[in-house]
Amino acid sequence: MSDFFVSCPRGLEYLLRDELLALGATSAREALAGVHVEGNLEMAYRACLHSRLASRVLWPLMQFDAADEQALYDGVRGVDWAPHLAADGTLAVDAVVSRSTVRHNRYAAQRVKDAIVDQFREELGTRPSVDTERPDVRVHLRLKRNRAALSLDLSGAPLHRRGWRSGQGEAPLKENLAAAILLRAQWPRIYAEGGSLVDPMCGSGTLLIEAAWMAADVAPGLHRDYFGFLGWRGHDAALWQRLKDDAQARADEGLRALRPCFFGSDRDERVLRIAVRNAQSAGVAGFMRLERHDVAHLPPAADDAGGLIVTNPPYGERLGDRERLPALYHELGTVLRERYPGWHAAVLCGDAALGSALGVRADKRYALYNGALETTLVTFSLRAADAPPPAPKPLSDSAQMLANRLRKNLKHLRKRLMREGITCYRAYDQDLPEYALAIDVYEDWLHLQEYRAPADVPEHVAAGRVREAVRAAAEVFEVPRERIAVKQRRRGKGGSKYGQFDQRGEMIEVGEGGLRFLVNLTDYLDTGLFLDHRLVRAKLRELASGKRFLNLFAYTATASVYAAAGGARETVSVDLSGTYLDWASKNLALNGFTGEAHRLAQADAMAWVREDRSRYGLIYVDPPTFSNSKRTEEDFDVQRDHVALLQACAARLEDGGVIVFSNNFRRFKLDVEALSATFAIQDWSAQSIPFDFARRADIHGCWLLKRHA
Repeated sequence: MSDFFVSCPRGLEYLLRDELLALGATSAREALAGVHVEGNLEMAYRACLHSRLASRVLWPLMQFDAADEQALYDGVRGVDWAPHLAADGTLAVDAVVSRSTVRHNRYAAQRVKDAIVDQFREELGTRPSVDTERPDVRVHLRLKRNRAALSLDLSGAPLHRRGWRSGQGEAPLKENLAAAILLRAQWPRIYAEGGSLVDPMCGSGTLLIEAAWMAADVAPGLHRDYFGFLGWRGHDAALWQRLKDDAQARADEGLRALRPCFFGSDRDERVLRIAVRNAQSAGVAGFMRLERHDVAHLPPAADDAGGLIVTNPPYGERLGDRERLPALYHELGTVLRERYPGWHAAVLCGDAALGSALGVRADKRYALYNGALETTLVTFSLRAADAPPPAPKPLSDSAQMLANRLRKNLKHLRKRLMREGITCYRAYDQDLPEYALAIDVYEDWLHLQEYRAPADVPEHVAAGRVREAVRAAAEVFEVPRERIAVKQRRRGKGGSKYGQFDQRGEMIEVGEGGLRFLVNLTDYLDTGLFLDHRLVRAKLRELASGKRFLNLFAYTATASVYAAAGGARETVSVDLSGTYLDWASKNLALNGFTGEAHRLAQADAMAWVREDRSRYGLIYVDPPTFSNSKRTEEDFDVQRDHVALLQACAARLEDGGVIVFSNNFRRFKLDVEALSATFAIQDWSAQSIPFDFARRADIHGCWLLKRHA
């Protein structure tokens, strides 16, 4: 088994993870622009042959520290290259460098190449040559924070190159992005139910061909004549041939059963000729009908079986006049509503504004990248009685101010969110005095928490502001009202801020840090994933490798999932609530962490840590501010009781063990004097606040406590 990396365009990570698991990966977890996969060489070959979404498959060779260019050179020389490359073979090197002493990609790639060829020259008297197009071996270097990771690029060339493209239009759609659009639009299900596919702006036919291959189960790598492993000395030719033969048999069977249900049109005769040649090269021309006409002359649906309209109109970046595009999109939406009632549709729009110009009620919106361009995929259903939605009532002046602030916040956050792959974050927190609320984004849902209005604000005024805030947020984030959960933070009897709001039991699945979690936005004040603790969880993953991990006041065990993902050899999650432990169990299982190595214990945390006799290398303590549960003999107050709690945890630490202690009581003061005799204490509060919570630097405190020897 090996942990290898499969890259993809940003926005496709979750789809790729599910695809690789379906192909047989032992485990897969998404990261920014790719997925870490656990599997053997056969699994890597399957990814190269069968993945419709992947860009490259990187097989790991070695990791080492490279503080400067000489250390990089020496580290590469430390790899024995003879088992990978013949002395008279060819190679190419790609490098991606960030936040390192060696700062330039091309220079880093040059030093890797030098180290490899120098090793061959000194040991054998000859050296491999460079071939940047079709080398026997393509080496990939990732150098981040002076840590080098060397891999073999088994794909050799980007996997979106299927081998059928004989030509393309001026703004081609990559094949793996086309596959993602079809999967998001539920094309496999629609085809299985007897539906057809229509692309009214088909260009060179990419969506049509991908859809046909998907329906016929044609492996996307089957027509390629070059992969990066074919010249690799570790290549298992017999295994590869067996996989290819199986894929060919499946493709033959699928093509025999394929229905001629693919229809494309475009107003450009030249690109239509290219589409015909591409379809012929892909072996699916006989299943398609291609015609020349514009959107206005799109013929109506030929039967009542229904199907999918899918298309990639101009964006105004390289094609089309931006000022005229809204009219084109509006015409497209009108034609589809009138002529394809009952069908489903998916349109890749240049941005959200062009998506709105369609004049349809979107079912879902997805952010996808077409090369470097951020685009919006809009999916929707066409109903016979559909009409363009009525123009929304204009926002009040104050609500418009809120909308403007939300847009400003999003503009400020967007690049970093995309760069770090963050899909759940805080977008607004009492920025404007009139709107005392917090707005959190959970992928394509919003969670709006209203802080209790001052006593001098009439209740009807406060309620009106919440309604305005919901409308403003729905407009800015383009989220339907049914995907906005609204709550009010208020103290209940006995001072408790917690409790149950609703009883829907609706869980949604979201991603963070390459992991998946279940959240409930409606039933409880807290959702199951504390967004302000994102960096604390990442710190736990960093510290957890090889350690036994104890999670006290575990809640939904998101911290335990992070620790397990960081390589903890065992996790124990303790909470008094059976409801939360059931939730915790689901979170662990969702990420593949099951069995006796990941235990759950329903108990009072203070009592547990006093009675338990196990030792742990890492303990996470995130207690509530106050608790007066009927199931405990004593109330808990974090300010009063934290010293006793942490001293009890100290007795459970292994030598060199660490306690990560956090809480959200904003007036909390750590009793350093009482604890310093036992611990070396590092205040990690400032470092633990995510950038999207910068306005609330006191939202929580965090300390790292290491017991004195």
